[in-house]
Amino acid sequence: MPSSLPSIRTIAKAAVVGVSQVLLGADSSCASSPGVCARSNVIRGAAASCPSPQLSCHNTTAVANLCCFNAPGGQLLQTQFWDTAPATGPSDSWTVHGLWPDHCDGTYDATCDPSRAYTNIAQILQRYGATDLLSYMQTYWKDYQGNDESFWEHEWSKHGTCISTLETSCYTNYQPQEEVVDFFQKTVDLFKNLTSYAWLSEAGIVPSSSATYTSAAIETALEKYHGHPVTIGCKNGQLNEIWYHFDVLGSVQTGTFVAADPDGTKSTCPRTGVKYLPKSGSAGPTATTTTTTTRGGGSTPTAAPTATSTNVPFSGRGNLMVQTGGSQKGCIISGGTWYTSGTCASFTATTTGDAITLSSSKGNCAVVNGALTCASTVSTASVFDADGALLG
Repeated sequence: MPSSLPSIRTIAKAAVVGVSQVLLGADSSCASSPGVCARSNVIRGAAASCPSPQLSCHNTTAVANLCCFNAPGGQLLQTQFWDTAPATGPSDSWTVHGLWPDHCDGTYDATCDPSRAYTNIAQILQRYGATDLLSYMQTYWKDYQGNDESFWEHEWSKHGTCISTLETSCYTNYQPQEEVVDFFQKTVDLFKNLTSYAWLSEAGIVPSSSATYTSAAIETALEKYHGHPVTIGCKNGQLNEIWYHFDVLGSVQTGTFVAADPDGTKSTCPRTGVKYLPKSGSAGPTATTTTTTTRGGGSTPTAAPTATSTNVPFSGRGNLMVQTGGSQKGCIISGGTWYTSGTCASFTATTTGDAITLSSSKGNCAVVNGALTCASTVSTASVFDADGALLG
């Protein structure tokens, strides 16, 4: 069974940003507790102020202010797809399914406000200047039949309109449809930090046309980072969906998402023989444990770029290729992990004097706990240097 390699490690001393696998922001609550995320800024307008919020699904008496307390949809599920037939989205990433408000017992409401069943999601995002959000959705929030707009409309109408804290009355000086931007922005913010592909890869669970896995191994790999059990879904024995469960302290717009146990849903995968097929139709990346001695005395892989926009190493946009034993052996994927085969990620290298910083589609790249990590949670990129075509 293929297993994932450690990420590329530092050769020389580098500036490291203390980042843990958490959600949204850099509050101390995020840094100290897996699966807990800090409050984020209001995305549009002014949402209700919640000075003394309660955690959803944990109240013992009725809560009157449903602008600061999610009810009856008190548990929020960030759901993800893995589509292979046809292949949908990047080959090294799951894609967004949605953000669902479940009752605290596994049941849920749907399509709660037909008057807000908007049919112009892309236009709404553009009107509010959320072009970066829209661009991200066009890559990572995909409909397998190619009709992304209809998919977004469905998710908003069926699930978004049932989130109590996104009611129009919960905004001061409400501007038409601003709650739509908050819904999609929050869903994407959560998704960016629930890096299912990387978490599974670290446990040696990689897409393959031949290997199979146990449900327990998949769930354990994801729970390690989420902090609580997740729900996995299969179709015909093939892994194709993950649900991450949260309770929320305060509103969806400005509250803290706290990882929680599933609220009654059950995984639909067999105990053994679970297939995790590659999107490309190939056997998927095959990892090795080969290392090489590099400058600085480390016994770790080192990378050299193949720049597409310039002949200067580590400048512009290109791939990070791994050399071991004097020959090229694979490349770095977008999360910072080394694979010996598969699709190489594109990195952007920015140089200032001798200082080099890197970023990928996942975000800034930094050395975190000794390993190269590229993620939206990396607020400040590590500074690297170069020895010819070798990254230090």
